[in-house]
Amino acid sequence: MSFSQRFRKAPLFWERRGPTSVLLWPLSWLYGQVLRLRKLIGDLNLFNTKPVAVPVIIVGNIRVGGTGKTPIVIALAQKLSALGWRPGIISRGYGSTAHSGTGPLQVLSTSDPSTAGDEPVLIAKRTQDHFPIWVYPKRKESIAALLQNHPAVNVIISDDGLQHTSLPRWPAREGGRDIEFVVRDERGEGNHFLLPAGPLREPAQRDRDATLVTGKSNATSANLNEYFQGRRAFTLISQLGLAYALNDPGQQQSLDSIAQQHPPESITAVAALGNPKRFFNALEQYGIHAKRIGLPDHSTYTAGFFSAIRAQCILITEKDAVKCTGITDERIWVVPMSVVIPDALSQWMQSILQRPDPNQYTL
Repeated sequence: MSFSQRFRKAPLFWERRGPTSVLLWPLSWLYGQVLRLRKLIGDLNLFNTKPVAVPVIIVGNIRVGGTGKTPIVIALAQKLSALGWRPGIISRGYGSTAHSGTGPLQVLSTSDPSTAGDEPVLIAKRTQDHFPIWVYPKRKESIAALLQNHPAVNVIISDDGLQHTSLPRWPAREGGRDIEFVVRDERGEGNHFLLPAGPLREPAQRDRDATLVTGKSNATSANLNEYFQGRRAFTLISQLGLAYALNDPGQQQSLDSIAQQHPPESITAVAALGNPKRFFNALEQYGIHAKRIGLPDHSTYTAGFFSAIRAQCILITEKDAVKCTGITDERIWVVPMSVVIPDALSQWMQSILQRPDPNQYTL
């Protein structure tokens, strides 16, 4: 079990330095040495790793736990499709049976999240199976399977994978893989220590192409420049859509309507995310001050869990909804969240992807 799997719910000492984080710092130092060795091996290309056949966009984070990557992956795929590209999506697929060695697995909107992973199933549902989605821990094998089955795909979006060294960098394109995005939220980098003393999976100082800041971040421009050497930073605004009934998605109502129908004490919001507070705070911006139940990322649900909640209305995320198949509680409403890709980001991304493949040209 990796550090990131062990700490599915971030401990409080990750947010600021104190006795516990200092005590664990020697382990963080050792972890940092392992990262440096892996980087050296990658830089020397000792295993002669070759780039894949199409451009790859990495949407990842250096902080353990969710920072809002999945809505960004969906938005990027939709934007690229509108620009004329044919995207495919890969993911590690947390909880997928592909981890058991069965090989890459294609995910559809009808897939079981316990088999395919909750986030890939969410992407498939939100995009109505418009984009091919494959999951496997070994991402190059996942890409190979995707391209073999969907040869028209000409760009890959990887949900997470910044630390996945088997995805090589292009040698002659700005940004390398071809684009690396690191996603930050309002928590920033906590105490700035590596695992396990802090929340970082890699040093924040590593070069990257662009930083995507989701929601209302407390990071100032100076803060970004201090810890990130990426050339650009884009702010992505999150939006909550119409809530829909879990058992009848065609039945919809606005969050304003929910706030007017139910007093705050009769509404409960549930979220199993890397940062549940982000969902709760977004609801408050729409006037819903609900009781909060935050659970570790990727938690599963039972009918008994919801029946024990005393509330007239229960609000959950779409990521939670894909794990609620068979639950018939009529009080449950699903709140979709999306992000808007700014024009400046899409134009810059388009300019990078249109650059020629360096491997097509020889001296």
